Amino acid sequence: MSLLMSNLKRWYLILCLPAGIIISYVCSFFPSMIERYYSTGINCIFVKFLSTVTGILSFSLAELLLICLVLVFVWKLVSLLVLFIKTRRIGEVFVARNLFNLLSFISILYLLFILVWGLNFNRITFAQMAHYNIQPASTEELTNVCNILIDRTNQLRIKVNQDELGVMIASGNRKHILNGGDAGYLEAAAIYPELGGRYGTPKGIVMSEIMSYVGLDGVYCPFTGEANVNMAVPDALLPCTVSHEMAHQRGFAREDEANYIAYLTCNLNPDIDFQYSGNLLAVINSMNMLRKYDIERYSELRKSYSNGVQKDLEDYSIFVQKHEGLAGKMSNDLNDLYLKSNRQNDGVYSYNRMVDLLIAEFRSLK
Repeated sequence: MSLLMSNLKRWYLILCLPAGIIISYVCSFFPSMIERYYSTGINCIFVKFLSTVTGILSFSLAELLLICLVLVFVWKLVSLLVLFIKTRRIGEVFVARNLFNLLSFISILYLLFILVWGLNFNRITFAQMAHYNIQPASTEELTNVCNILIDRTNQLRIKVNQDELGVMIASGNRKHILNGGDAGYLEAAAIYPELGGRYGTPKGIVMSEIMSYVGLDGVYCPFTGEANVNMAVPDALLPCTVSHEMAHQRGFAREDEANYIAYLTCNLNPDIDFQYSGNLLAVINSMNMLRKYDIERYSELRKSYSNGVQKDLEDYSIFVQKHEGLAGKMSNDLNDLYLKSNRQNDGVYSYNRMVDLLIAEFRSLK
């Protein structure tokens, strides 16, 4: 009992959770200050240093830490089961102590997340950086953007390699793709300095198959500064996935912006594989939005896909369907909750707001 009381004396650790929520909420009213002093200031310096240090490792430190965390959790459950078998009851002190420790761990972890990266949700938008005019678009305007993107993607598809089944394959090995994203960001930094800087190279996840069943193509770990990539993702979408996680690494937390930045940097990348992948990502998002508002125009434009593009989309669809299941649904629900908790009110559907940036870009070129 004395051990339990000793733990309860540290009740203030649980206050880290509401503290993190309050800090994030207050900071949301000062995006310009967050941008200047946090996103492009102290946090930028911290992440560059952290990702460079962890980048020395050839493996993902985040993946190793996650495995250790799972093993500790399993060990705790086994201990609970052993206690029950021996005593035929679960000790109240044991349960209370471990529940308290779990809540404390989650609270501390959340506060650290907010301080080391999470405040980037409150920086100014990329639309403001790019001076894009974000306004409601007509279905006609969306259709025109889809048409341009499809035509460009069809042309790029001709230049990439494909296997005997007609599915796109990378010109180099997959390590080449992990290392190749920097070239696009180097070009983009000349236009948007916020995208510049040297960071640790993205890392492939060893347990990519498990990651696929969870429904994740990539994940950025703010505690290690690593952009982690699911290496089971088909080659056609692997380059844009790498570029997406690199955007998070550079402090762009919003999913819609990370998608758009992936498209942008892939377009500026001299590697054709990246160019094609970025535009394919844009086609998928813009056409999904068109289907939502005008199924007839969507169906008509869908016919203009080249055979190669069609093959790649079918291949990705097979990949997704193969890994669908309860784990993926639970992961999607958790991701939705995570996004909404950081005031991305559309949740997982904020990925589709990438289309607003695409439309604004084409609008600015007129």
